[in-house]
Amino acid sequence: MAINRAAISKELLPGLNAVFGMEYGEVNNEHEPLYEIENSDRAFEEEVLFTGFGTAPTKIEGAAVTYDNASESYTARYTNETIALAFAVTEEAMEDNLYDTFAKLRAKGLARAMANTKQVKAAELYNDAFATAQGDGVSFINTAHPIVIGGTQSNYANDGTAADLSQSTLETALTQIQKTKDDRGILVGASAMSLHVPVDSWNLADVVLNTPGKTSSADNDINPTRHMGMVPDGFYVNRRFTDGDAWFIKTDVPNGTKMFIRTPLQTKMEPDFDTGNIRFKARERYSFGVSDWRGWFGNAGT
Repeated sequence: MAINRAAISKELLPGLNAVFGMEYGEVNNEHEPLYEIENSDRAFEEEVLFTGFGTAPTKIEGAAVTYDNASESYTARYTNETIALAFAVTEEAMEDNLYDTFAKLRAKGLARAMANTKQVKAAELYNDAFATAQGDGVSFINTAHPIVIGGTQSNYANDGTAADLSQSTLETALTQIQKTKDDRGILVGASAMSLHVPVDSWNLADVVLNTPGKTSSADNDINPTRHMGMVPDGFYVNRRFTDGDAWFIKTDVPNGTKMFIRTPLQTKMEPDFDTGNIRFKARERYSFGVSDWRGWFGNAGT
């Protein structure tokens, strides 16, 4: 249905000082610290875990060398979605509107809506991090990621104990990250890079990372996380995270979470010959997901 003159009656009369509701600030690009961004040229992308080799054993003099097998494990699939939105305006509404901001404001609203969809979709992986199964069959943040040699590993910060963010819980998580191993039991050398929190925890994250001394204490102990630069990229606030207690740590393990862009944002404007309506359309294709769970640790809080 096209926007007609009845829908914009105030904009057809002189004396209108402002049209508001589309001039709010933007909260976009919050997805960029969360994902490695790559281009895609197909309907979906797949990434497979290659397990590598185990620790080399000692070879006894004269004995045969030991052979090991390396194989593929689980596959992460990224299916590109099409996101699109449009609106139409009657030619009479365009002709009779007295203000030259008519189409500009609606187009800005269209861009705002498209940007918000991207940010909401980007946050879904984290909002469902403790519930929705991913490529290895368990949730993104889980105490029991299956590994090839048998058993499981955890990227649930604090070794699976639900805990709110604090200096002590962050220190425990940072220690846990440094103990992370690959599927053959070899340390991967992981380190934390950044802390990611909901808007409810912006002040707490600042206190935990940037207070010189031990937080909430009269002792003269230093804050080792700050002193040693254990979280070099600081913290990020994401306003689309829905759990006010959850917190996440991005590590330097590559191929963690990714965004694939199949088609960048495109906008079109064209008239309809029969009706005279002017049609505005925005469209893009992309996908979000996770390949290596070792790229992130998280905690749902209490």
